[in-house]
Amino acid sequence: QVQLVESGGGLVQAGGSLRLSCAASGRTFSVYATGWFRQAPGKEREFVTAIAWFGGVTYYADSVKGRFTISRDNAKNTMYLQMNNLKPEDTAVYYCAADISPSHNRRVAGAYDYWGQGTQVTVSS
Repeated sequence: QVQLVESGGGLVQAGGSLRLSCAASGRTFSVYATGWFRQAPGKEREFVTAIAWFGGVTYYADSVKGRFTISRDNAKNTMYLQMNNLKPEDTAVYYCAADISPSHNRRVAGAYDYWGQGTQVTVSS
C-alpha cells in the first residue's frame, strides 16, 4: 500500500502562483511514477502532469505546459507541482496519484494504483 497526502491548495488571483505537495508513505519503493490530475465541477478528471521516479522523465498536458512544473524529492518521498500564471480555468480539485507499474501510459488515470484525497485550487478572475 502507498498513502498519498496532498497539501498547498488555496485561493489565488489570476496570474498568481501556488505550489502543491504530495507526500508519499508506505511501500514507496514500489512506485515508478507519480502524477497530478485535476477535476473541475461537472467535468471528468483530467491529466495535468507526471514524473518518473527513476530517470525523472516528465509529461505535461498542453494546457499547462510552460506554466506548471513537476518535481520530486526522492529522499523525502515527496512530489511537487509549481503552478505559475494561474488562470480561472485551472480551478479544480487536484489529486496526486502513484503508479507501481514500470510501463503504463502516464497520462491515463486508470494506470494509477493509489490516489490522494485531493486539494482544492481556486483561481479568481
